[in-house]
Amino acid sequence: MKNIVLASSNKGKIKEFSEIFSTIDVQITPQTQFNINDADETGLTFIENAIIKARNCCKETNLPSIADDSGLEVDSLNGDPGIYSARYAGSHGDDIANINKLLKELEGSKKREARFICALVYMRHENDPTPIISIGKLEGSITFEPIGNNGFGYDSIFLEPNHSKTLAQLDSSLKNSISHRSKALSQLIEQIKSEI
Repeated sequence: MKNIVLASSNKGKIKEFSEIFSTIDVQITPQTQFNINDADETGLTFIENAIIKARNCCKETNLPSIADDSGLEVDSLNGDPGIYSARYAGSHGDDIANINKLLKELEGSKKREARFICALVYMRHENDPTPIISIGKLEGSITFEPIGNNGFGYDSIFLEPNHSKTLAQLDSSLKNSISHRSKALSQLIEQIKSEI
């Protein structure tokens, strides 16, 4: 079984990746098991940040790494919160504060189209000259208030149109099958199958 380090300490992402990778012969080990701190996300794009995180894990563990950088883009906010999604309200990972700030900024707006974006990077080693990159998107819209208890991040205010529910109302297996991360992972797995 191949061991790949997941360059994340986000419990929601770790759970989602582990569930998706459980279907193939890959052991996903979160970077927290190696006592690796999160890399500074100094990139200007989702892809740049994912490369930074994957490279950091490869350097610290000498193992292949997968990194994800993802976020929410809202059309009426010119793509914000974008790469700053996890720290939109200031503190990294404060989901409630991030949701409240976003809902306040959309107050009174009927234009609520949005999408989740996920950039995934697989690096074989720290100096991998050809990392494998995949992008997944999930189109939807922002609700007027949080609905549902599943998921993390902005899931409770992201309405998925095909099911007419927020991502937080969907069970994890359904969410994992339609999510931006799932789409990016499917592409990535297809590209790295020969290496697994």
